[in-house]
Amino acid sequence: MSSRRKFLTDCGVLAGSAGFSYMTIGKHDWNEYTKKPAKSSGLSLRFKPYELHLKHVFTIAEGSRSTTPVMLTELEFDNIIGYGEASMPPYLGESHETATSFLNKVDLTQFESPFLMEDILAYVDQLVPGNYAAKASVDIALHDLVGKLMKQPWYKIWGLNPDKTPNTSFTIGIDKPEVVKAKVREAAPYRILKVKLGHGNDKEMIEAVRSETDKPICVDINQGWTDRKMALDMSFWLKEKGAVFIEQPMSKTSTDDTAWLTQNSPLPIIADEAFQTISDFKKVQGVYSGINIKLMKCGGLRTAFIMIKMARALDMKVMIGCMTETSCAVTAAAQLSPLVDWADLDGNLLIDNDVFKGILIRDGKISLPETSGIGISKNKT
Repeated sequence: MSSRRKFLTDCGVLAGSAGFSYMTIGKHDWNEYTKKPAKSSGLSLRFKPYELHLKHVFTIAEGSRSTTPVMLTELEFDNIIGYGEASMPPYLGESHETATSFLNKVDLTQFESPFLMEDILAYVDQLVPGNYAAKASVDIALHDLVGKLMKQPWYKIWGLNPDKTPNTSFTIGIDKPEVVKAKVREAAPYRILKVKLGHGNDKEMIEAVRSETDKPICVDINQGWTDRKMALDMSFWLKEKGAVFIEQPMSKTSTDDTAWLTQNSPLPIIADEAFQTISDFKKVQGVYSGINIKLMKCGGLRTAFIMIKMARALDMKVMIGCMTETSCAVTAAAQLSPLVDWADLDGNLLIDNDVFKGILIRDGKISLPETSGIGISKNKT
């Protein structure tokens, strides 16, 4: 057994999937489910469903949508509240129903202190398979709570340098050329653009972008390409057009074709749909140049931090990304951004009903808030 393979085996597995029945809760009311031990200072969990409204219809190779369901969580201890979030775009297979069922199973009364983070999150991970976005909502809330109790933001707790945050890309969804051009103009403050492709109009999309700007671009195919020769030809053409990497060009099941493309492409090939959590390293090593880590895919900050370290040990590139999310989950992910090569943390910028304030973008670069915890505060309603 090679040293790298042994390393992956020893790291263990966090994988699986499951679905659950729905427990009805009020659309705008915090769930009445609040388990607390006898001590008034014990941990209590609350949650409620919420619907994010996108500023523009968002189209990728797999389809279009104008809303995204999320679950907002609160974890309270000693009158201090940590905030979390589960964002559940359709491809994750999670929903308000599954998140409600999972969170109703979470009983934190057995833990005397939120500082028992490893025990708490290990318990949440093993409670039932899958449900990674719902698990992330607890993980993020716990990190926010503990950071607030420590009165420090997480990038400082981890000892990270805030000056090393990357620029974040701004996403341009698939659309007609005139709409694409308008979106590019709207993205003027950003130094790099992420262009969605894979819908049969790839060159038209790129030419529309290039008619407005010569900024670097990255492209996300969302498994939209089916022929590896075409994919290779496109990779050379995209390099000429100023692309810096290609994200998930082919189906996550097209392992051999993707490995061939990675070997021959002039651009790095990054795994997204093919990479969710720790167990997937065995599938992507030697097939992709790097990975896109998202809190909603892997279960939160604890696992994301581990995966960054694993990817570096395997000499893989690292991107930190997001779904359509509020500033809660986006700012949480940003706490890890000094460790990565690229960031795509614009999910909060694509909605018009954010619940929180947090991450700031200054001249295209991520600026980490000094606020303790994950770095957010609630918007006034």
